[in-house]
Amino acid sequence: MRVTPCQAALASAIGLNLLLLYCTWWWPGGSPPSCRPPRGIPGVTVLLRDFEDFENDLAGTARSFASLAVPVLVAAEAAPYPPVPLPAGVSLLPLRPVADRPPPLAHPELHIRTRHVALVPDGTRAIPGLLERMRNALEEDAGDTRLVVAPVGSVPLRCLELRLEPRAWTARYGPSASGVCQAVEGTAVLLLRTRDLFALPFPLARPVPTALFIQAAFRGWGLRVMPAAFPAALRPPVSPHGRWKAKNLAETRRHQLMRDLGIKREVLADGQERWYGCGKETARCFGTVHARTPQYLFAGRWTPPCCLRALRETARHVAGVLEAAGVQYWLEGGSLLGAARLGDIIPWDYDVDLGIYREDVGKCRWLAVAATGEPVEDDEGFLWEKAAEGDFYRVHYSQSNRLHVDLWPFYPRGGVMTKDTWLGHPQDVEFPESFLLPRVPMPFAGFTAMAPNNARAFLELKFGPGAIENPEYPNPAVKRLEQD
Repeated sequence: MRVTPCQAALASAIGLNLLLLYCTWWWPGGSPPSCRPPRGIPGVTVLLRDFEDFENDLAGTARSFASLAVPVLVAAEAAPYPPVPLPAGVSLLPLRPVADRPPPLAHPELHIRTRHVALVPDGTRAIPGLLERMRNALEEDAGDTRLVVAPVGSVPLRCLELRLEPRAWTARYGPSASGVCQAVEGTAVLLLRTRDLFALPFPLARPVPTALFIQAAFRGWGLRVMPAAFPAALRPPVSPHGRWKAKNLAETRRHQLMRDLGIKREVLADGQERWYGCGKETARCFGTVHARTPQYLFAGRWTPPCCLRALRETARHVAGVLEAAGVQYWLEGGSLLGAARLGDIIPWDYDVDLGIYREDVGKCRWLAVAATGEPVEDDEGFLWEKAAEGDFYRVHYSQSNRLHVDLWPFYPRGGVMTKDTWLGHPQDVEFPESFLLPRVPMPFAGFTAMAPNNARAFLELKFGPGAIENPEYPNPAVKRLEQD
């Protein structure tokens, strides 16, 4: 059969339309590589992201860089208000959809046609040739450098080491001993390849430097600092109200960024700490524990540090209340195991276990009230209640945050300590009362707790031989430590 030119043209048009439909609709997560536009033309696009709607220098910063004939984009959730008169040729890239309008382009990287992009802080002034030198420094480096930074203003950047501890949900900063930076302290322009920026899961998150440094550190990217600096604009002082607003917004953004990045604690170069996890007024950082295996173990993480801190505080408080009331208690189960192994809570544990003599319950007023079935909040905001699962008690960090210490009432019977509620845990067994005659002090979670007098024998009775030397997750049948 002979194909006419008209039929060939029609077939080509149909094929092209099918290809476009495939690229825009059927490929999950965006268009496949064969459908994407070329990786960009030589040059640098300036992206203005870190600025406030109020009291900004956005127009001046945009005008300064636009004067160098480089593309300039302003990326924001919505158009700045009060309105900013952007110079001709400077485009606004809206990031947030609006219900009654067409959505912004799903892929902001398609607005950037150059191979490199520079994230420029508000109030920066351009210098001819410096962006090009930064770009050349990036391309000439044969190592793993993916970021080049240059200071803004007269204050030099401070080179920092950034060590990520994903299991511990922690980012740890410190002075760089080797002179190799993973982060910098100070106002800076950041330049990287466009493809690298938009390969990150949170490419335009704020604050931009922190977001990029942490995501780069996760990937092992190198960072190079340029000696030349961009000038800072001469600006009038920010008003007190403006400073207050900027501080609150910065804290909100930083908390959101850390939630997105899975960071719950930052240890700063000066030793100070920032915490982003749960507190007294919030729910705990993880949900229901199924089969004695919290969800974070499946993500390759251990107990969030904010939760460990709250557990330590709760355990210390409960032990103090029990001692003051004359209640005989001791470290039980995994908590005793943590004390023997580390002097602390096991890094992946999610509660604290204490045994108590059942006959002493009435000595503690909070336990006595809880025994009636009425939860009671003590003078420091900890919630005491009888557990729904059986004859034992829980002391929660707060009404909102249900991190807790379990109190297990044992009683002697024929020289053996037993109890009325058994939950089927392998270590949930009877034991000779001689382990408690006497109880002995033991370091645990930042204080001195009472413990059985032969911790090794007690633990091997409960967990088996070598329990102290052979760490394991709570339910190895579900998740094993070696898998991580």
